[in-house]
Amino acid sequence: MSIINLYEKSDKLFFVGGVVRDELLGEKSFDVDLTYVGNAIEFVKSLDFCKIKQVNEEFGSVHVEIDDKTIDITSTRTESYPQKGGLPLVNKIGCDLREDVLRRDFTVNAIAKNCKTGEIVDYVGGLEDLKNKKLRVLYDESFIDDPTRIVRGLKFSVRFGFELEEKTRKLQDEYLSNINYTMSYKRLKDELMDAFNINKEEVLEKFVNQGIYKLLSLNEYVSYICNVEEFIKPYLNEIDNIWLIYLCGFDLNNLALTKAEGRILDGYKKLYKINLVKDIDIYNAFKNVDIESVLMYGITKNREVVKRYLDKLRDIKLSIRGRDLIELGYSPSAKISECLNHVMQVKIDNPDISYEEEITIAKKFM
Repeated sequence: MSIINLYEKSDKLFFVGGVVRDELLGEKSFDVDLTYVGNAIEFVKSLDFCKIKQVNEEFGSVHVEIDDKTIDITSTRTESYPQKGGLPLVNKIGCDLREDVLRRDFTVNAIAKNCKTGEIVDYVGGLEDLKNKKLRVLYDESFIDDPTRIVRGLKFSVRFGFELEEKTRKLQDEYLSNINYTMSYKRLKDELMDAFNINKEEVLEKFVNQGIYKLLSLNEYVSYICNVEEFIKPYLNEIDNIWLIYLCGFDLNNLALTKAEGRILDGYKKLYKINLVKDIDIYNAFKNVDIESVLMYGITKNREVVKRYLDKLRDIKLSIRGRDLIELGYSPSAKISECLNHVMQVKIDNPDISYEEEITIAKKFM
């Protein structure tokens, strides 16, 4: 049975949020998550064509598999924030649709569409704000409850060309002048990743100009980070952590970084202490470092050095190895490493030299 058959099973099943917003904007959306007015878990259990993959009783949500696709069906619910900035507490499962949409971030993300009838349901003026390209929070304490909504608003403003509605901007400014640093940094990190992985310079500009960087800490940022988008564009296929490159000049100590992310930042901090001029020094400094670390060095210290390495030097490879010299009768020692470095220096100036010519240069050095 198909997803279409699921939609026809109940008039209590709705699309809510991003998928409706994107459809109304004419944007492609990959979000097929659904909201059920009532208890979604009990609803799914009543169906004989859905394979239940996972159930979350606390949030009243269930992951089901239909047509080899996994869909998240969530119960309508109300929430509160016992700890401001922390994770929400579910107060009620199975509330009416109006109560459910009122817990969301912005009016444009609180529009619903009935899966069966196609009827658009808008309790909060989201359609009007969508038309006027305005981001409006649903209640005055929205940012206090969840400050990561500020970063979400930043992302939406850049993706869709929206602006914060006047009162919403005022509420944002008020929060940023009195930040609660007991917030959920995991949620903050997730939102920062989503926003900056768009790879738009405008995200960085608004992040700085609106003071949103203060969510990380009150420490000052490196003000000369700019033109990141164009600088990293030629290397996008190689980059796994675009967001880290944009944020390398900010205090990230409060974020729970993965081992790989920590390695990238540590690599950059070590590079930052070095002034690189000679090609061989540039090559040796960057050859075993993550590309994100190299690009961070470029945007904060020396772009020309980094472009020279990435566009030319890194493609130069020695044909000989240490074992070749040992097979020639030279004893393993530190001098072999010095020799290979010397041959590499020669090859950087003459990239077309052959394996035999490398051997000759190595013998002379040894």
